[in-house]
Amino acid sequence: MKTLFKYIFLFSAGGLLYNLLELAFRGWTHWTMFFLGGACFVALGLINEIIPWEMPVWEQALIGTAIVTVLEFLTGCLVNLWLGWAVWDYSGMPGNILGQICPQFIVLWVPVALAGIILDDWLRYWLFGADRPHYTL
Repeated sequence: MKTLFKYIFLFSAGGLLYNLLELAFRGWTHWTMFFLGGACFVALGLINEIIPWEMPVWEQALIGTAIVTVLEFLTGCLVNLWLGWAVWDYSGMPGNILGQICPQFIVLWVPVALAGIILDDWLRYWLFGADRPHYTL
């Protein structure tokens, strides 16, 4: 039950933060982005649950960027292409894939993933008794 609460909390925190980021960045968001943000945040947190802490934080950020990009692509295929909700469309951007992801936003995910990894690590430490975060460059 404690583990379930932890993941519900982290999912909700990630979803809320993602919605706030979208509101700040583009002035609006969609309810589906709460679920995408929650899934991304939980996935970013699992990096240090699976991979040893000794992995350089920049490598963790690149792994996190790949995770976020894959989740964004899958969500885009579902909500934009299959359901037709037009939450976003990158089809006008160079190098896009099906209008759902593009290199410009992949680069943006690097600092976002890094911040998400670090925030998740500290939340797990402060609230759930996980190991104290420590990083290598």
